[in-house]
Amino acid sequence: MRAVAYKTPQPISAETSLIDVELPMPEAGGHDLLIEIKAVSVNPVDVKVRAHSAPPADELKVLGWDAAGIVKAVGADVTLFKPGDEVFYSGVISRPGSNAEFHLVDERIVGAKPKSLDFAAAAALPLTSITAYEALFDRLKVQDAVSGAGRSILIIGGAGGVGSIAIQIARVLTDLTVIATASRPETQDWVKELGAHHVVDHSRPIAPQVAALGIGAPGFIFSTTNTDSHIGDIVEAIAPQGRFALIDDPKTLDIVPFKRKAVSVHWELMFTRPLYGTPDMIEQHKLLNKISELVDAGTIRTTLSEIVGPINASNLKTAHAMVESGRMRGKAVLAGF
Repeated sequence: MRAVAYKTPQPISAETSLIDVELPMPEAGGHDLLIEIKAVSVNPVDVKVRAHSAPPADELKVLGWDAAGIVKAVGADVTLFKPGDEVFYSGVISRPGSNAEFHLVDERIVGAKPKSLDFAAAAALPLTSITAYEALFDRLKVQDAVSGAGRSILIIGGAGGVGSIAIQIARVLTDLTVIATASRPETQDWVKELGAHHVVDHSRPIAPQVAALGIGAPGFIFSTTNTDSHIGDIVEAIAPQGRFALIDDPKTLDIVPFKRKAVSVHWELMFTRPLYGTPDMIEQHKLLNKISELVDAGTIRTTLSEIVGPINASNLKTAHAMVESGRMRGKAVLAGF
């Protein structure tokens, strides 16, 4: 089967940073589904792994986690899907990725593809939807109010892949006032379209802008990017006893200043459940199905912003460069081979 892989971590501009290869066809067993890949999207995790994670000598590493496709075969223990089902999912970082014609994934982290979306539009959603949903409901527990705080959430990096879906989920599934950050006219317009009640500019001090809204200190803050640059503003802006979640990888993170406000700090990684095979791993199957239902009901929309082209090394290099720029709005997707 055709696939895209790499042998050594290199800058994306290097000729062999990603290469087209032929690999053996995988076989489904246990709880695995064999998926015929129709579309994939690129996330910051793809870029980080490619740049820093070296596969064993003389071995190839296939990236890609977000995917949409058709079930071609199932393992003996599969109960949730059958061949022919259209699905979307984000895989797990410890297994070969989805940048291939066929891919193995555990059924318990797979959802039914929204019927109203094509494969490309669906492929933009899984990883970011799981991340945003888990951050909001499992880590921040936004369903439980913070005493004395404004019933609001500040989402830092609102126009990115995770921010774009977090805004929508918060609007549809909670009663929170959503404050999103964006710094350019086009990204500010984007987050407003997605449902943000208020927009503040993260290229300027965030806390004074939030205070100027006059709605009280937010009980929840969710940082999707550049947390180390904004940590002072986060400490200042959040309500006492508030809850703070992040997903990026700051080189250092001093959380001592949160002590005075008794703020809890939560890290979200959507790969944790499948990485450790947690007893509640099937929650990702359930939440993806919920996202699919919300999309088909017209209350959540895809965050696809650009289809780069078919799945090959050249187009994936372009998509990686787009993500590395730090100026992505929504998600970049590749469709077909």
